[in-house]
Amino acid sequence: MSDGILVGSMAERATRMEEPLAGQTAVITGASSGIGAATARVLAEDGADLTIAARREERLASLAEEIREATDADVAVVPTDVTDAAAVSALVEATVDRFGGLDIAVCNAGLAIDEPVSELTDEEYRTMTGVNVDGMFYTARESIPHLVDSEGHLVFLGSMSGNHPRPANPVYAATKWWTKGFAISLQASIGEEGVAVSCINPTEVRTEFGSESGTPSEEAFEPGSVTEPIEVADAIAYAVRQQPPNSVTSLDLYRRDKLSHF
Repeated sequence: MSDGILVGSMAERATRMEEPLAGQTAVITGASSGIGAATARVLAEDGADLTIAARREERLASLAEEIREATDADVAVVPTDVTDAAAVSALVEATVDRFGGLDIAVCNAGLAIDEPVSELTDEEYRTMTGVNVDGMFYTARESIPHLVDSEGHLVFLGSMSGNHPRPANPVYAATKWWTKGFAISLQASIGEEGVAVSCINPTEVRTEFGSESGTPSEEAFEPGSVTEPIEVADAIAYAVRQQPPNSVTSLDLYRRDKLSHF
């Protein structure tokens, strides 16, 4: 107390709640491996029901069974190519039909093809922009009306490449600069309707990322040398635990030594 005024009063801290996302439903793209799969596990542990989406149905089915055995979460599997607008629309519709609404949409699907711009084919260019740009847009567009209803969260998986130059792959970097700009502008656009928009920007993560054109990062980096998928998943979970009217607009999850490399 100070001069009769209560100081230090707090809202209930979501991080201290046993299941802070109980009663909520999340849809996660790119969920068959890496950051997407780790995010599915973490959000289920926090109490959310899930729809997990990716192209590899067998991987999704195995993950769903693992999550059901480990938690009380209800998990739907919807194989989805995020470059197909109709497929993304069907994904969101299936989620809402099954669970009665949508509270969290995690736009995670993404890839990189590491070729110099002068050697990048039309097909490779369109593959990167199709997944990293169109897929993000389609997922956001279909999710927003439902997130307005729930005052929910829209999360984009960005990258440090959306904050700093990526000399080895300018096109990939451009897709992540687009993602960050889209996310921040969306927050300005739909924030007054109660929707939180977050962009999570990690440095290198040990996943299958990079397998489209060479060695995946999980093979290129030794354990402990770069960020692990679970660490990014925890950052995503932190963002979606934020309660109205607050949101985490941009979260840079960098290794502590990373900026010294520039």
